[in-house]
Amino acid sequence: MIYREFQELKLSALGMGCMRLPVVNGDDGVVDEAAVKEMVEYAMKKGVNYYDTAWGYHNGNSEIAIGKALAGYPRESFYLTTKFPGYDLANMDKVEEIFEKQLEKCGVEYFDFYLFHNVCEMNIDAYLDPKYGIFEYLMKQKENGRIRHLGFSAHGDYGVMKRFLEAYGEHMEFCQIQLNYIDWTFQGAKEKIELLKEYHLPVWVMEPLRGGRLAALPEEDSKKLKKLRPEEGIPAWAFRFLQTIPEVTVILSGMSNFEQLQDNIRTFESDRPLNGEEMKTLLEIADNMMNGVPCTACHYCTSHCPQGLDIPMLIKLYNEHSFTGGGFIAPMALMAVPEEKHPGSCLGCRSCEAVCPQQIKISEIMADFDAKLKA
Repeated sequence: MIYREFQELKLSALGMGCMRLPVVNGDDGVVDEAAVKEMVEYAMKKGVNYYDTAWGYHNGNSEIAIGKALAGYPRESFYLTTKFPGYDLANMDKVEEIFEKQLEKCGVEYFDFYLFHNVCEMNIDAYLDPKYGIFEYLMKQKENGRIRHLGFSAHGDYGVMKRFLEAYGEHMEFCQIQLNYIDWTFQGAKEKIELLKEYHLPVWVMEPLRGGRLAALPEEDSKKLKKLRPEEGIPAWAFRFLQTIPEVTVILSGMSNFEQLQDNIRTFESDRPLNGEEMKTLLEIADNMMNGVPCTACHYCTSHCPQGLDIPMLIKLYNEHSFTGGGFIAPMALMAVPEEKHPGSCLGCRSCEAVCPQQIKISEIMADFDAKLKA
Protein backbone atom coordinates (compact mmCIF):
# COMPACT_ATOMS: atom_id res chain seq x y z
CA MET A 1 0.00 0.00 0.00
CA ILE A 2 1.20 3.48 -0.88
CA TYR A 3 1.18 5.98 1.96
CA ARG A 4 1.13 9.77 1.93
CA GLU A 5 2.39 12.00 4.71
CA PHE A 6 -0.04 14.36 6.38
CA GLN A 7 1.48 16.31 9.23
CA GLU A 8 2.75 13.61 11.58
CA LEU A 9 0.60 10.86 10.06
CA LYS A 10 1.04 8.30 7.28
CA LEU A 11 -2.29 7.86 5.51
CA SER A 12 -3.04 5.14 3.00
CA ALA A 13 -3.31 6.77 -0.42
CA LEU A 14 -6.46 4.71 -0.96
CA GLY A 15 -9.24 5.44 1.47
CA MET A 16 -12.38 3.36 1.82
CA GLY A 17 -15.39 5.53 1.01
CA CYS A 18 -18.52 4.37 2.80
CA MET A 19 -21.24 5.91 0.63
CA ARG A 20 -21.60 2.83 -1.58
CA LEU A 21 -21.28 -0.09 0.81
CA PRO A 22 -22.80 -3.47 -0.10
CA VAL A 23 -26.52 -3.59 0.72
CA VAL A 24 -29.21 -6.21 1.19
CA ASN A 25 -31.73 -6.80 -1.64
CA GLY A 26 -30.84 -3.53 -3.34
CA ASP A 27 -32.13 -1.47 -0.39
CA ASP A 28 -29.68 1.41 0.12
CA GLY A 29 -30.81 1.82 3.71
CA VAL A 30 -29.97 -1.76 4.70
CA VAL A 31 -26.21 -2.22 4.78
CA ASP A 32 -24.86 -5.78 4.49
CA GLU A 33 -22.84 -5.58 7.69
CA ALA A 34 -21.30 -9.03 7.28
CA ALA A 35 -19.97 -8.08 3.84
CA VAL A 36 -18.67 -4.75 5.17
CA LYS A 37 -16.87 -6.52 8.01
CA GLU A 38 -15.22 -8.87 5.50
CA MET A 39 -14.15 -5.97 3.31
CA VAL A 40 -12.74 -3.99 6.22
CA GLU A 41 -10.83 -7.05 7.44
CA TYR A 42 -9.20 -7.40 4.02
CA ALA A 43 -8.56 -3.68 3.69
CA MET A 44 -6.90 -3.49 7.11
CA LYS A 45 -4.77 -6.51 6.29
CA LYS A 46 -3.63 -4.86 3.05
CA GLY A 47 -2.76 -1.58 4.73
CA VAL A 48 -5.81 0.65 4.15
CA ASN A 49 -6.05 2.81 7.26
CA TYR A 50 -8.45 5.60 6.19
CA TYR A 51 -12.26 5.20 6.36
CA ASP A 52 -14.69 7.92 5.28
CA THR A 53 -18.34 7.94 6.25
CA ALA A 54 -21.04 10.59 6.74
CA TRP A 55 -24.30 11.26 8.58
CA GLY A 56 -26.53 10.76 5.56
CA TYR A 57 -24.86 7.83 3.79
CA HIS A 58 -27.10 4.77 3.46
CA ASN A 59 -30.02 6.61 5.06
CA GLY A 60 -27.97 7.19 8.20
CA ASN A 61 -26.69 3.63 8.57
CA SER A 62 -23.20 3.93 7.09
CA GLU A 63 -21.71 5.36 10.31
CA ILE A 64 -23.18 2.48 12.28
CA ALA A 65 -21.94 -0.20 9.86
CA ILE A 66 -18.38 1.08 9.57
CA GLY A 67 -18.22 1.68 13.32
CA LYS A 68 -19.12 -1.96 13.96
CA ALA A 69 -16.65 -3.20 11.34
CA LEU A 70 -13.78 -1.21 12.89
CA ALA A 71 -14.69 -1.96 16.50
CA GLY A 72 -12.43 -5.01 16.68
CA TYR A 73 -9.27 -3.11 15.79
CA PRO A 74 -7.04 -0.97 18.04
CA ARG A 75 -8.25 2.62 17.83
CA GLU A 76 -4.82 3.90 16.81
CA SER A 77 -4.66 1.48 13.85
CA PHE A 78 -7.17 3.36 11.67
CA TYR A 79 -8.32 6.88 10.86
CA LEU A 80 -12.07 7.50 10.88
CA THR A 81 -13.71 10.43 9.14
CA THR A 82 -17.25 11.77 9.19
CA LYS A 83 -18.93 15.08 8.42
CA PHE A 84 -21.43 17.67 9.61
CA PRO A 85 -24.45 17.33 7.26
CA GLY A 86 -24.87 20.90 6.07
CA TYR A 87 -26.23 19.62 2.77
CA ASP A 88 -29.58 19.75 4.61
CA LEU A 89 -30.33 23.27 5.86
CA ALA A 90 -32.61 21.82 8.53
CA ASN A 91 -29.48 20.54 10.31
CA MET A 92 -27.76 23.90 10.69
CA ASP A 93 -28.93 24.53 14.26
CA LYS A 94 -28.26 20.94 15.39
CA VAL A 95 -24.46 20.73 15.27
CA GLU A 96 -24.00 19.61 18.90
CA GLU A 97 -26.86 17.11 18.78
CA ILE A 98 -25.60 15.58 15.53
CA PHE A 99 -21.93 15.45 16.56
CA GLU A 100 -22.71 13.65 19.82
CA LYS A 101 -24.92 11.17 17.98
CA GLN A 102 -22.20 10.52 15.40
CA LEU A 103 -19.72 9.54 18.12
CA GLU A 104 -22.34 7.18 19.51
CA LYS A 105 -23.20 5.67 16.11
CA CYS A 106 -19.54 5.08 15.24
CA GLY A 107 -18.71 3.79 18.71
CA VAL A 108 -15.68 6.05 19.16
CA GLU A 109 -14.58 8.82 21.51
CA TYR A 110 -13.08 11.03 18.81
CA PHE A 111 -12.90 11.47 15.04
CA ASP A 112 -9.50 11.62 13.37
CA PHE A 113 -10.89 13.82 10.60
CA TYR A 114 -14.10 15.83 10.51
CA LEU A 115 -15.51 17.95 7.69
CA PHE A 116 -18.00 20.66 6.92
CA HIS A 117 -19.93 18.52 4.43
CA ASN A 118 -20.63 19.67 0.88
CA VAL A 119 -19.95 23.39 0.95
CA CYS A 120 -21.94 24.64 -2.04
CA GLU A 121 -24.11 27.43 -3.43
CA MET A 122 -27.12 26.22 -1.48
CA ASN A 123 -25.58 26.33 2.01
CA ILE A 124 -22.62 28.72 1.94
CA ASP A 125 -24.58 31.58 3.54
CA ALA A 126 -25.76 29.33 6.37
CA TYR A 127 -22.29 27.86 6.92
CA LEU A 128 -20.92 31.38 7.30
CA ASP A 129 -23.77 32.62 9.50
CA PRO A 130 -22.49 32.93 13.09
CA LYS A 131 -25.97 32.45 14.54
CA TYR A 132 -25.69 28.69 14.00
CA GLY A 133 -22.34 28.45 15.80
CA ILE A 134 -21.16 25.55 13.63
CA PHE A 135 -17.59 26.73 13.19
CA GLU A 136 -17.23 27.69 16.85
CA TYR A 137 -18.59 24.36 18.06
CA LEU A 138 -16.35 22.28 15.80
CA MET A 139 -13.29 24.31 16.77
CA LYS A 140 -14.16 23.68 20.42
CA GLN A 141 -14.33 19.93 19.75
CA LYS A 142 -10.94 20.15 18.11
CA GLU A 143 -9.52 21.93 21.15
CA ASN A 144 -10.99 19.17 23.33
CA GLY A 145 -9.38 16.44 21.19
CA ARG A 146 -12.67 15.01 19.94
CA ILE A 147 -11.76 16.16 16.43
CA ARG A 148 -8.12 15.66 15.56
CA HIS A 149 -8.13 17.36 12.12
CA LEU A 150 -10.77 19.70 10.67
CA GLY A 151 -11.48 20.29 6.99
CA PHE A 152 -14.28 20.65 4.47
CA SER A 153 -15.65 19.02 1.36
CA ALA A 154 -16.97 21.05 -1.55
CA HIS A 155 -19.16 20.48 -4.59
CA GLY A 156 -19.60 24.21 -5.04
CA ASP A 157 -17.85 26.31 -7.65
CA TYR A 158 -14.62 28.25 -7.27
CA GLY A 159 -16.36 31.34 -5.92
CA VAL A 160 -18.14 29.40 -3.19
CA MET A 161 -14.91 27.73 -2.11
CA LYS A 162 -13.14 31.09 -2.04
CA ARG A 163 -15.81 32.59 0.22
CA PHE A 164 -15.49 29.68 2.64
CA LEU A 165 -11.70 29.87 2.65
CA GLU A 166 -11.71 33.62 3.19
CA ALA A 167 -13.80 33.05 6.31
CA TYR A 168 -12.30 29.86 7.74
CA GLY A 169 -9.28 28.98 5.60
CA GLU A 170 -6.64 29.60 8.26
CA HIS A 171 -8.33 27.00 10.47
CA MET A 172 -8.80 24.31 7.81
CA GLU A 173 -6.28 21.48 7.43
CA PHE A 174 -7.48 19.76 4.24
CA CYS A 175 -10.16 19.93 1.58
CA GLN A 176 -12.07 17.18 -0.21
CA ILE A 177 -13.16 17.86 -3.80
CA GLN A 178 -14.58 15.97 -6.75
CA LEU A 179 -11.55 15.27 -8.90
CA ASN A 180 -10.98 12.99 -11.86
CA TYR A 181 -9.75 13.39 -15.42
CA ILE A 182 -13.20 14.50 -16.56
CA ASP A 183 -13.64 17.15 -13.87
CA TRP A 184 -10.07 18.43 -14.22
CA THR A 185 -11.55 20.92 -16.69
CA PHE A 186 -15.30 20.16 -16.63
CA GLN A 187 -15.79 21.25 -13.02
CA GLY A 188 -12.70 23.44 -12.89
CA ALA A 189 -10.87 21.12 -10.49
CA LYS A 190 -7.50 22.35 -11.72
CA GLU A 191 -8.34 25.92 -10.67
CA LYS A 192 -9.74 24.70 -7.35
CA ILE A 193 -6.46 22.96 -6.57
CA GLU A 194 -4.58 26.18 -7.31
CA LEU A 195 -6.89 27.97 -4.88
CA LEU A 196 -6.24 25.37 -2.19
CA LYS A 197 -2.50 25.70 -2.76
CA GLU A 198 -2.78 29.36 -1.80
CA TYR A 199 -3.99 28.19 1.60
CA HIS A 200 -1.45 25.33 1.78
CA LEU A 201 -4.23 22.76 1.98
CA PRO A 202 -3.70 19.18 0.79
CA VAL A 203 -6.39 17.62 -1.37
CA TRP A 204 -8.61 14.66 -0.56
CA VAL A 205 -10.36 13.21 -3.63
CA MET A 206 -13.94 12.02 -3.97
CA GLU A 207 -15.51 10.53 -7.10
CA PRO A 208 -12.20 9.41 -8.68
CA LEU A 209 -14.18 7.20 -11.08
CA ARG A 210 -17.04 9.69 -11.58
CA GLY A 211 -19.60 7.37 -10.03
CA GLY A 212 -18.26 4.43 -12.04
CA ARG A 213 -18.38 6.29 -15.36
CA LEU A 214 -14.60 5.98 -15.75
CA ALA A 215 -14.44 2.30 -14.82
CA ALA A 216 -15.19 1.39 -18.43
CA LEU A 217 -14.55 3.34 -21.63
CA PRO A 218 -15.57 2.95 -25.27
CA GLU A 219 -13.49 0.35 -27.09
CA GLU A 220 -11.66 2.93 -29.19
CA ASP A 221 -10.51 4.84 -26.10
CA SER A 222 -9.59 1.65 -24.26
CA LYS A 223 -7.34 0.63 -27.14
CA LYS A 224 -5.47 3.95 -26.96
CA LEU A 225 -4.76 3.42 -23.28
CA LYS A 226 -3.89 -0.27 -23.64
CA LYS A 227 -1.33 0.65 -26.28
CA LEU A 228 0.42 2.88 -23.76
CA ARG A 229 0.11 0.52 -20.77
CA PRO A 230 -0.94 -2.97 -21.85
CA GLU A 231 -0.97 -4.30 -18.30
CA GLU A 232 -3.09 -1.51 -16.80
CA GLY A 233 -6.83 -1.88 -16.27
CA ILE A 234 -9.12 0.96 -17.31
CA PRO A 235 -10.20 1.91 -13.75
CA ALA A 236 -6.53 2.10 -12.76
CA TRP A 237 -5.97 4.94 -15.24
CA ALA A 238 -8.25 7.18 -13.17
CA PHE A 239 -6.17 6.45 -10.08
CA ARG A 240 -2.85 6.89 -11.93
CA PHE A 241 -4.09 10.29 -13.08
CA LEU A 242 -4.60 11.27 -9.45
CA GLN A 243 -1.21 9.86 -8.46
CA THR A 244 0.26 12.36 -10.91
CA ILE A 245 -1.12 15.37 -9.03
CA PRO A 246 1.26 16.20 -6.16
CA GLU A 247 -1.36 17.99 -4.06
CA VAL A 248 -3.46 14.82 -3.72
CA THR A 249 -3.05 13.01 -0.40
CA VAL A 250 -6.01 10.62 0.00
CA ILE A 251 -8.11 9.14 -2.79
CA LEU A 252 -11.50 7.87 -1.65
CA SER A 253 -13.23 5.13 -3.56
CA GLY A 254 -16.73 3.92 -2.76
CA MET A 255 -16.29 0.18 -3.23
CA SER A 256 -19.58 -1.70 -3.17
CA ASN A 257 -18.22 -5.24 -3.36
CA PHE A 258 -15.19 -7.30 -2.46
CA GLU A 259 -13.92 -7.56 -6.03
CA GLN A 260 -13.77 -3.77 -6.45
CA LEU A 261 -11.87 -3.52 -3.19
CA GLN A 262 -9.33 -6.13 -4.26
CA ASP A 263 -8.84 -4.51 -7.67
CA ASN A 264 -8.31 -1.02 -6.20
CA ILE A 265 -5.89 -2.26 -3.56
CA ARG A 266 -3.83 -3.97 -6.27
CA THR A 267 -3.61 -0.63 -8.08
CA PHE A 268 -2.41 1.13 -4.93
CA GLU A 269 0.37 -1.36 -4.33
CA SER A 270 2.43 0.79 -6.72
CA ASP A 271 2.85 4.47 -7.42
CA ARG A 272 2.85 4.92 -11.20
CA PRO A 273 2.12 8.53 -12.19
CA LEU A 274 1.47 9.31 -15.84
CA ASN A 275 4.13 10.65 -18.17
CA GLY A 276 3.50 13.55 -20.55
CA GLU A 277 2.22 11.45 -23.46
CA GLU A 278 -0.07 9.41 -21.21
CA MET A 279 -1.54 12.51 -19.56
CA LYS A 280 -2.10 14.17 -22.94
CA THR A 281 -3.89 11.07 -24.28
CA LEU A 282 -6.10 10.74 -21.21
CA LEU A 283 -7.16 14.39 -21.23
CA GLU A 284 -7.92 14.17 -24.97
CA ILE A 285 -10.19 11.21 -24.22
CA ALA A 286 -11.87 13.26 -21.50
CA ASP A 287 -12.46 16.17 -23.89
CA ASN A 288 -14.03 13.84 -26.45
CA MET A 289 -16.33 12.35 -23.82
CA MET A 290 -17.92 15.66 -22.94
CA ASN A 291 -19.80 16.75 -26.08
CA GLY A 292 -21.44 19.50 -24.07
CA VAL A 293 -22.97 22.78 -25.19
CA PRO A 294 -19.93 24.86 -26.30
CA CYS A 295 -20.68 27.99 -24.26
CA THR A 296 -17.66 30.25 -23.73
CA ALA A 297 -19.39 32.41 -21.06
CA CYS A 298 -18.94 35.59 -23.10
CA HIS A 299 -22.19 36.89 -21.54
CA TYR A 300 -23.45 38.58 -24.71
CA CYS A 301 -26.67 36.64 -24.15
CA THR A 302 -27.34 37.93 -20.65
CA SER A 303 -27.53 41.57 -21.74
CA HIS A 304 -30.31 40.63 -24.18
CA CYS A 305 -32.38 38.38 -21.90
CA PRO A 306 -35.64 40.11 -20.82
CA GLN A 307 -35.83 37.71 -17.85
CA GLY A 308 -32.32 38.49 -16.67
CA LEU A 309 -31.30 34.82 -16.67
CA ASP A 310 -27.67 33.92 -15.99
CA ILE A 311 -27.52 31.87 -19.17
CA PRO A 312 -23.83 30.82 -19.02
CA MET A 313 -24.32 29.52 -15.48
CA LEU A 314 -27.45 27.62 -16.50
CA ILE A 315 -25.69 26.10 -19.51
CA LYS A 316 -22.82 24.99 -17.28
CA LEU A 317 -25.30 23.26 -14.98
CA TYR A 318 -27.11 21.81 -18.01
CA ASN A 319 -23.86 20.25 -19.26
CA GLU A 320 -23.21 18.74 -15.83
CA HIS A 321 -26.77 17.39 -15.52
CA SER A 322 -26.74 15.95 -19.03
CA PHE A 323 -23.34 14.28 -18.71
CA THR A 324 -24.15 12.78 -15.32
CA GLY A 325 -27.58 11.63 -16.45
CA GLY A 326 -29.22 13.51 -13.60
CA GLY A 327 -27.67 13.64 -10.16
CA PHE A 328 -27.77 16.20 -7.38
CA ILE A 329 -25.25 18.86 -8.37
CA ALA A 330 -27.41 20.95 -10.74
CA PRO A 331 -30.59 20.84 -8.62
CA MET A 332 -28.52 21.64 -5.54
CA ALA A 333 -26.89 24.66 -7.20
CA LEU A 334 -30.29 25.89 -8.39
CA MET A 335 -31.59 25.89 -4.84
CA ALA A 336 -29.52 29.03 -4.35
CA VAL A 337 -31.08 30.68 -7.43
CA PRO A 338 -34.48 32.43 -7.25
CA GLU A 339 -37.25 30.47 -8.94
CA GLU A 340 -37.79 33.21 -11.49
CA LYS A 341 -34.18 32.76 -12.65
CA HIS A 342 -34.48 29.02 -13.33
CA PRO A 343 -34.39 27.63 -16.89
CA GLY A 344 -38.18 27.24 -16.87
CA SER A 345 -38.48 31.05 -16.86
CA CYS A 346 -37.07 31.31 -20.38
CA LEU A 347 -39.66 32.92 -22.66
CA GLY A 348 -38.27 31.37 -25.81
CA CYS A 349 -37.98 34.82 -27.39
CA ARG A 350 -34.54 33.97 -28.86
CA SER A 351 -33.14 37.46 -28.27
CA CYS A 352 -30.09 35.81 -26.73
CA GLU A 353 -29.57 33.59 -29.76
CA ALA A 354 -29.32 36.61 -32.05
CA VAL A 355 -26.09 37.68 -30.33
CA CYS A 356 -24.55 34.29 -29.44
CA PRO A 357 -21.14 33.93 -31.18
CA GLN A 358 -21.40 30.14 -30.86
CA GLN A 359 -24.89 30.09 -32.45
CA ILE A 360 -26.23 28.03 -29.55
CA LYS A 361 -29.95 27.29 -29.59
CA ILE A 362 -30.30 28.65 -26.07
CA SER A 363 -34.09 28.57 -25.91
CA GLU A 364 -34.07 24.87 -26.78
CA ILE A 365 -31.39 24.20 -24.16
CA MET A 366 -33.43 25.97 -21.47
CA ALA A 367 -36.57 24.04 -22.38
CA ASP A 368 -34.70 20.72 -22.32
CA PHE A 369 -33.04 21.57 -19.02
CA ASP A 370 -36.37 22.44 -17.45
CA ALA A 371 -37.84 19.15 -18.68
CA LYS A 372 -34.87 17.17 -17.31
CA LEU A 373 -35.18 18.82 -13.91
CA LYS A 374 -38.89 17.99 -13.74
CA ALA A 375 -38.49 14.40 -14.96
